Amino acid sequence: MSPEVRAAFDGMQAPARERALALRDLVLRVAKAEGIALEETLKWGEPAYLPGRAGTTVRIGTDKSGAQARLLVNCQTTLVEDWRWMFGGRLHCEGNRAVLVQGPPDEEALGICVAMALTYHASKRKAAHG
Repeated sequence: MSPEVRAAFDGMQAPARERALALRDLVLRVAKAEGIALEETLKWGEPAYLPGRAGTTVRIGTDKSGAQARLLVNCQTTLVEDWRWMFGGRLHCEGNRAVLVQGPPDEEALGICVAMALTYHASKRKAAHG
């Protein structure tokens, strides 16, 4: 982890920081399982994970109060809408760009969400070419 990314996590309030670091671990594990090389950087001052052309960037931040962790994706995707449909009440989706993590992360559901984000463009290309 770069010093800049570490500083972004360190600047988060506990327990949001603990949840955010758990999300980071989940993103890294899912990327490894999917065979996707990630670039870890900052976007808008938040830790961001860039999967290259295969998918869309995943960011980890906090809500406006700073008390809750959030998993964010590009609002131009259909991902959060898909997750809302797939997981119903298991996840707390915010608008079309985030999942709020208010307690211990639902690793099963969030792992699927992360995998879908990291492979978003590859999946769309595959579906278009049948």
